[in-house]
Order: sequence, then structure tokens, then C-alpha cells
Amino acid sequence: MSSVSRGFRGRRRDVGGEEGRVPPGQYVTQDFPVLSAGPTPHTPHDQWSFSVEGAITPRTWTWEEFRSLPSETVTADIHCVTRWSKLDTVWEGVSLDTLLGQADRGGMFVMAHCDGGYTTNLPAQDVLGGQAWVAFGYGGQPLPPEHGGPARLLVPHLYFWKSAKWVRRLLLLDHDMPGFWETYGYHNYGDPWREQRYSGD
Repeated sequence: MSSVSRGFRGRRRDVGGEEGRVPPGQYVTQDFPVLSAGPTPHTPHDQWSFSVEGAITPRTWTWEEFRSLPSETVTADIHCVTRWSKLDTVWEGVSLDTLLGQADRGGMFVMAHCDGGYTTNLPAQDVLGGQAWVAFGYGGQPLPPEHGGPARLLVPHLYFWKSAKWVRRLLLLDHDMPGFWETYGYHNYGDPWREQRYSGD
């Protein structure tokens, strides 16, 4: 990951109410570091679309159609593989249950495709059942481009690289395959509570 926000002031350990909420090896920050593998895309809403494809009836939404879908406000703790955690982050987004449907997806996998060519892989069972969203809002405001706007994946129970920025397409597969960081040695699953940062963890 190549860039870090100037506002990132380092470790903060005196945030109240964090006991039992911070995985091993993590520290709490009140900042929201910006880490990206490449330049930040700036896609206008009138050029943005989102699609689901693969082992599912394909569907594509324009920005207006996407924003007309039922949305939820989600408060979640997030954990970056670079060891920072941010507690009580507030997002607005569309549940992947809405986008992929409630059908049994056992044994299936999702590959997220993003502007800039980034991909990441997830078991379908980890993005359904109220566990994941395509988020378009953060802190009561539109999600800014540096944090993945206009829309990013939000999968807060896994390390934050799985919450892919600038997401544009979800491909439902009957087999698993590594995404961008997974091919460079990051863990295939990425559970922060088991410290699954790298492939041998």
C-alpha cells in the first residue's frame, strides 16, 4: 500500500470502551488513514454503474438506481492489516443481501472488481446474512474518493483490505481464486481475531 494520509497521527491508546473490541496486535486510532495501492479514481455519478455477474442472474444499476435501493446505517469497528483499528465508524450502504439475493450461496465465492483494477476474494457466506454492504456514505456524508467513494465494499469482520474501495462489480463464482493482495502474500481469508495477515498466518 503506497500512500498514508497526513492526518494520521499514530497510535492512540486512551479511547474508552475498547476492551474486547480490538483484535490482537492492533492499536486504536481516531484518525482514518488513507492507504491505497494506486492513484485515487474520481468517477462522476453519471458515469458510475454497479453490477453483479457470474453464477447469478446478472444485473446492473446506474448510480440513481443503486441509490434508490433500500439502504441501512451501519456502525462497525474496522481493522486494517497495517495494525490500526478505528472504533464506532458509521456508514450508510446497501446490503449484499439486497444485491445478491437471500438464496443459499453455500460453497460459492465472490470476487470484487474495482476501478483501478483492484480485486479481492471473499466466501459468499461472509458477505450475506447482514455481514457486508456496498457503502456510499460515511459519518453522515457522501463517501469521499480517498476512502473509496462513490462506493466501496464494507466487510467489517475481516481485515479492511477486503472492504475494497471503488467497487464496481461482484462476480459470483463456484470456486475460490486470489485477488490483488492475496496474490502478493496476504492471507486468503483475513480474520483479524486470528491475526491472518499473511499467507502463513
